[in-house]
Amino acid sequence: MRKVILAVGISLDGYIARPDGSFDFLFMPKDFSMAPFFASIDTCVMGRKTYDVSVQNGGGSFGKHIASYVFSRTQPPGERDGVIFVNEPAAQLVARIRAGHAKGKHIWLSGGGELAREFLHADLVDEIHLGIVPVALGEGIPLFPPGFPQRNFKLLENKIYLKGLVELKYQRVRRKH
Repeated sequence: MRKVILAVGISLDGYIARPDGSFDFLFMPKDFSMAPFFASIDTCVMGRKTYDVSVQNGGGSFGKHIASYVFSRTQPPGERDGVIFVNEPAAQLVARIRAGHAKGKHIWLSGGGELAREFLHADLVDEIHLGIVPVALGEGIPLFPPGFPQRNFKLLENKIYLKGLVELKYQRVRRKH
């Protein structure tokens, strides 16, 4: 089954961005590459605020090889500028993506915190990949805002990179019925 992977960079104190949405504190050292991760996905989902910041920084969509979905309560649903705006429940979209391309690659949940909370609440997150940078911001946009039940994960992998970046990969532990 196609996994939903929450993969983000965060500060030591758990923030994905500064209060204004900027993420200038994040960095990618020379010995770290996102290429293997990008090869494992064909779909990206993000919140509208994350999308807006991405567009401001020259991104937004990932081209024709990665379908990009943006959850928004303010934008009408539909495809524009290489992304598909949606306002349906997360579980409904994930089920639709999985049904449409059952043999597809994994689904990247790229942010932000409010959407991560919705996905965790609906128990849709199969893995969490964190790139932790050695900076404590003291305030900002948290990766995990309150409002979802406890979810247990087991450590799959940990790696240390130049400049103190630590990558942690976790897999969701679910009880078998």
